[in-house]
Parts: sequence; structure tokens; C-alpha cells
Amino acid sequence: MPTQKEERVVFTQAMRKTHTILVPQMAPYHFQFFVQALKTEGYKAELLLNDDYALIEQGMKYSHNDICVPAMLVIGQFIDAIKTRKDHDKIALIITQTGGGCRASNYINLLRKALKKARLDDIPVISLSAGNIESNPGFKMTTKLFLKLHESVMFGDLMMGLTNQIKPYVVSLDALKKAHQEIENLFEVYFEHRPHLFGNRYRRHAKKIIHLFNQIPVQSLGSKPKVGIVGEIYVKYSPLGNNNLEVTLEKEGVETMTPPLYDFFLYSFDSTAHDIKRYGGSKKLWLVYKALVWYIENRREKVRKIIAKSGYQRPISYRQLKKGVEGFIDVGTHSGEGWLLTAEMIDLIHHGAPNIVCTQPFGCLPNHIAGKGMFKKIKKHFPQSNIVAIDYDTSASQINQLNRINLMVSNAFKNHAVKKED
Repeated sequence: MPTQKEERVVFTQAMRKTHTILVPQMAPYHFQFFVQALKTEGYKAELLLNDDYALIEQGMKYSHNDICVPAMLVIGQFIDAIKTRKDHDKIALIITQTGGGCRASNYINLLRKALKKARLDDIPVISLSAGNIESNPGFKMTTKLFLKLHESVMFGDLMMGLTNQIKPYVVSLDALKKAHQEIENLFEVYFEHRPHLFGNRYRRHAKKIIHLFNQIPVQSLGSKPKVGIVGEIYVKYSPLGNNNLEVTLEKEGVETMTPPLYDFFLYSFDSTAHDIKRYGGSKKLWLVYKALVWYIENRREKVRKIIAKSGYQRPISYRQLKKGVEGFIDVGTHSGEGWLLTAEMIDLIHHGAPNIVCTQPFGCLPNHIAGKGMFKKIKKHFPQSNIVAIDYDTSASQINQLNRINLMVSNAFKNHAVKKED
């Protein structure tokens, strides 16, 4: 057990060989690749698959009841998973930290308090962040690991984008599941390689993934109304956090569009560089973050070109996304999802998805400003926009959520029918 003088349990070099790192499921298209990347770098890692919404009770039991639902769910998922295991002395937890003015910056401290309350505070918690907010001797963000995590996000976005475009139109869902399984098998081998800063192996892999999707029989592509999903980073991507929103929308007969996860990471890096330039700081660090954004975008652009040549809708660049908010919101607004949330809604409208579900934890201030607070201005510029805000909270009524979503979808079908007639 940690002593009173210890602020936290450190993940040591010895633990790297003996401990299994439990990874929360925060984005289903991406985090399976995160785990694979960690494994090939010598870590023991396991993706948590316990996804019963009832586990939020564990989060409520061991944390403050005023904290937002993503924290409740992540804490609940961890504690629920720990309680089903007997090897408490051989596990560690990992959680991402973005920093900044969002409540998510405090998740790691809330998790440690919850573990202490549950008498599990001898379990180390690893912070995964670009800014090295905390250090652990047994967990290092090496260049190799960074490149593999980079490819995890990039290929996760590719999988998500292609799946969203064809899933509502596939002749057989079994064929789609088979393609997903083949891609997962490819990654078990792919991440074994030593990544190179300027290698092209990832481009060949992207072509393989697209080829597998091209083999899936589809019909009437693009014939359904498109509904975009934006909002707070966790409830936007996590089925646990948004009550399986993507599946709900699919059952309503629409095509879903979820913005790439990588845009959020680029936004985080770029926001740090922005603050250094505006308020002062290390010029060297500013150059590092600007170079990081350039490097990632350079590689993403090559994948985007492959997507476009294959006939699928390609995502726009981060630079275009940022330029799209000019006249709407200042790019200095980057608490939580900040200006990125506004930019994603504008981009979705430009790409034929004026119907948007804005997901937000109850009381999420950044969402109320950059999300809900921008509805009026967006609707003024884009009268065809059909946007609904959905609160996700421990006390939120799922029936109320579904009613609001159904109303938005109903309007989406009406507008789609009018557009087809025109």
C-alpha cells in the first residue's frame, strides 16, 4: 500500500514485465489497435469489454456525484473489471489526459481517489499524454510507440469512415464483420514491424484495408439521409457513453458520419502551440508541436488521397477544418473540444450531413459554448441544418434521449425527400 507521503503509485520497470495494463474502451474502432501497439512494444495490455451501462453505479459509488458521466463510466468500467479479477497485485490502469480547462483533465485524480475509496489504491495508474503530465519509469513514450499509436489512430479513422459509408447499404452484415476480422488479423502482424518516420508501409496497408472493403457487396450507396455525430470526445465515440447512439441511428435507417478522432489530437497539439505563441513560452516547444502537426498531416494526406482514388468520401485536412470556423468562433477557444466542435458541425453540413446529434455530458461548459451555443449562428448561415443536443448524465432519461433523436431523424427524412424531389 502507498505511504501517506506518496502521491501516487509509480509504474516501475519491474512492473512492465509482471503487470497487465487495463485499457478502457473509449473508441471501438481505435482502441483495439492501441492495445495491439502496446503489446508489440513489450507491454502486457488488455482492452476492457465490460459494457453494461449498470457499471455506472460503480462509478457513482466511488466518485463525486456531480462529476460528468464520462468520468463515472471510465471509473466504473475500471473498478467493475478489477472486482472480477483476483490478480490485483499484477494489474495497472492507463488513462489519457488532455490537460486544459476541461473536467477530463481531472479524471486521473478522480480515478485514484475512487481506487483509494475502494481499497484498491495499490494499483498504479498510468497517464498517457502528449505533454508528459506524469512520468513512470516503466512506461515511456518512445518514438516507436508514438509511431505505432499514430498509426492506430490513423487506421482506426480509416476503418470508422469506410464502415460508416457502407454499413447502411451492405447486402450482408456478415461480410462486413468478416472484413473487420481480416483487418484485425492483418494488424496482429503489421504492428510487429519497426516503424520508420518516413516509410511508406502504412500506405500499402491502407490500400489493403480499402481493398477488403471493396469486396463487400453493397446496394444503393448514398441513398439515405446522413446524420453526423459530434460532441464531447468520450460520449461522441464510446457506445457505452452515448447509449449505442450509432446503432440507434442505424436502426432508424440513416447513414451516420462521425468525424475522425485524429482531428481532436491535432487540435490539442495545435492549441498548445497557439497558446505559446499568444501568451509566451518555449519557442523550442512551439516548434515541436508545429512540426508534429505537419508530420501527422503529411502522412494523413497520403491516406486521404488513397481514399479519394478509391471512390469513397475523403475527410478534409485539419487546416481546412480550422479555416472553416472563420467568422464563427475564435480559434483561441480551446477549452474541452472548443472551436473544433463548431468546425465539425460546419464540415458535416458541407459534406451533406446537415442532420447532427451534438452529444454532451450534462453541465459540460465547453459543449454549451462551442456546441449548443453555436446552434443559432450555424442555423442562420445554414438554414438546412437540423441539429439536436442530447445530454448524457446519470439521471438522464433514455426515453427522452430517444424521443429527441427520433424527432431529428423524422425531420431528416422529410428534408431528404424534399431534396430528392427538387
